[in-house]
Amino acid sequence: MINHKLFTFIQFIAIVFILFFLKTNTVNAQLLHHNHQHFTEQDTLRGSITPERAWWDLKYYHLAIEVVPEKKFIKGSNTIEYTVLEEYQVLQVDLQEPLMITKVTQEDEDLKFERNGNAFFIQLSKKQIVGATNSIVVFYEGHPKEAVKAPWDGGFTWSKDENGTDFIATSCQGLGASVWWPLKDHMYDEVNSMKISVEVPQHLMDVSNGRLIKVEKNRKKKTKTFHWYVDNPINNYGVNVNIGDYAHFDDSYDGKKGKLTLDYYVLKPNVETAKVQFQQTKQMLEAFEHWFGPYPFYEDGFKLVEVPYLGMEHQSSVTYGNKFQNGYLGRDLSQTGWGLKFDFIIVHEAGHEWFANNITDKDIADMWIHESFTAYSESLFLDYFYGKEAGQEYVRGTRSNIQNDIPIIGIYDVNSEGSGDMYYKGSNMLNMIRQIVNNDTLWLEMMKGLNKTFYHKTVDTKEIEDYMIEKLKKNLSPIFDQYLRTNIIPTFEYRVFEDRMMYRFTNCNTDFEMELDIKINGKPQRILVKNKWQGMPLEMDFEGLEVNPNYYISIMEIK
Repeated sequence: MINHKLFTFIQFIAIVFILFFLKTNTVNAQLLHHNHQHFTEQDTLRGSITPERAWWDLKYYHLAIEVVPEKKFIKGSNTIEYTVLEEYQVLQVDLQEPLMITKVTQEDEDLKFERNGNAFFIQLSKKQIVGATNSIVVFYEGHPKEAVKAPWDGGFTWSKDENGTDFIATSCQGLGASVWWPLKDHMYDEVNSMKISVEVPQHLMDVSNGRLIKVEKNRKKKTKTFHWYVDNPINNYGVNVNIGDYAHFDDSYDGKKGKLTLDYYVLKPNVETAKVQFQQTKQMLEAFEHWFGPYPFYEDGFKLVEVPYLGMEHQSSVTYGNKFQNGYLGRDLSQTGWGLKFDFIIVHEAGHEWFANNITDKDIADMWIHESFTAYSESLFLDYFYGKEAGQEYVRGTRSNIQNDIPIIGIYDVNSEGSGDMYYKGSNMLNMIRQIVNNDTLWLEMMKGLNKTFYHKTVDTKEIEDYMIEKLKKNLSPIFDQYLRTNIIPTFEYRVFEDRMMYRFTNCNTDFEMELDIKINGKPQRILVKNKWQGMPLEMDFEGLEVNPNYYISIMEIK
C-alpha cells in the first residue's frame, strides 16, 4: 500500500529541486551579463589607479577660477602639491572635454604634456625623489559641459533667478570633478586641504567649501574674488562653486565638539522662509551626532547654500534646492506619512557629511557606502525624534522604489556605479541587519565606531563589511554577498505537514543563510534558515506563520 503522505513529500522535494536549479541558473546568467558590460580605454584611465597616478600622494590644491557668466566660460589654474612615493617622471592629470589645459609649469618651467581623451600625461623635467614634496601648476580654460539634469547629469548649471540675475552652480558626482577643473580625479586619494578662489562679476557672490578667508575687489575688471579655505581632507566631487545674488545669515550649534558655526546662503527673496525651514539643521545635527558621532568638519563649519537644482552633499557646503518644504519636493518617498516630517534635502544631503565626505569610497563601484548608509540615516532621524517603529516603517515604505535591476556594487576600476538600489535596497539591508543583531546598544556603537575608525579616510567594501562583522559579532558575509553583489531577493519557502514544518531559502546564492525572526501561532522564535531544506516539529495545530517585516525577503507557502 502506498504511503500517500510520503509520496506527496517526495513529489514536493522533486519539484522544488527543479525550481531551485532554474532560479540558480537565472541568478548566474544575470550576474554574467552585469560583469560583461563594455568599457573603453577612457573608462580605465578614469577609473583605475594608473601607474601615472600611483607614484604620487596628494597634499594640497589651490584652485583659482574666473567665471564669466555671459560667455558661459571659465579660466583658471590649479596648483597641485604632492609627495613622491616612488621614482617616476610622468604624472596624470584629468580634465574633461571641451575644456583644455593650456600650460603646465613646475618651478616656473614649462612642461611638456600629451592628451589622451580626458587624461593628460605630464612629463616632469625635475627628478622626482622619494619623500620629496613638489608641486605643479595646471592652467586651463574653456566652456565646461553644461549640466543636463543636475545633479544626476552634472557639470555647470547656468540659470537665472526670478529677477533675471545669474544663478550658477556646479555638480559632478559620478561624472567626475574633472568636468570643470583639472585634478587627480580618482576617489582613492583625497587632498589634505584646499584653497578655492573664485572670481565673479562684482554684483554676485561665490559660495564654496570651507571658510571664507578674504574677498578681493578688482575695480578695473568690475569683479570680486572670493577666497575659501578647506582645512580637512575633501573628496573630488565634494568641491563646488555656487554663484548668485545671495543673502547670508548665520547661527551656531552647541555640538559634541563645541560650537559649530552654521552659515546659510539663499536668494534674497527667500531669507525669511529659509530662516524657518533651516531650523531643521539643528535637529539633523542632534540626531546624527547621536547616531554617528561628532560632525566631521567643525574646523570648516556647516553651510546650506541655495542652488538651481535639487541638492548635493558638497562637503561643508551642502547645496539645497528643495523649495523650503518637507519631503522630497513635497512628496513622501516612503508613502507612509513619515517622509513629510522632515526636509529630505537637509536630512539626506547633510547625512552624507558622515557617509561620503567623512567616510569616502575608494572606487565609485562601492558608492553604496555613501548612499545606503545615508538613505538609512533618514530612518534614523525619524527613530531619534519619533521612535524606532516610525523609522522602521519609513524604511520599509521605501521598498516601492527598489528596482532589483543589477547588483548594488558596480564594476571596479572603470568608474562604474552599481544599481540605484544602493539607496533603498541598501537601507533595507541595513535595517534588516539591525533586526538580526537585535541589540540597539551594539548597533549604536557600531555606527559611531564606523565614523571614528574610518575618520577622514577612503575605504572599500571589504573594510566596511569586516568592521561590521567584527563589531556586531554576526556572520553577515552571506547577507552582504546576496544583497550587494546580486540583484536577487531571497525567498523564504515553507510547507506545513501535520506535525512538522519544512523551510529553506531559495532564489539565492548557494551559501546564503540568515537568522530569521518568525512567529508560529503568534509565538515568536528565531531560526537559522539555509538554502537547503530543514525541518522543525510543530507543537500544536498550525494556524499561521508571520515573518518579521524588517526582513527584506519574499515569502512563499508551498501547498
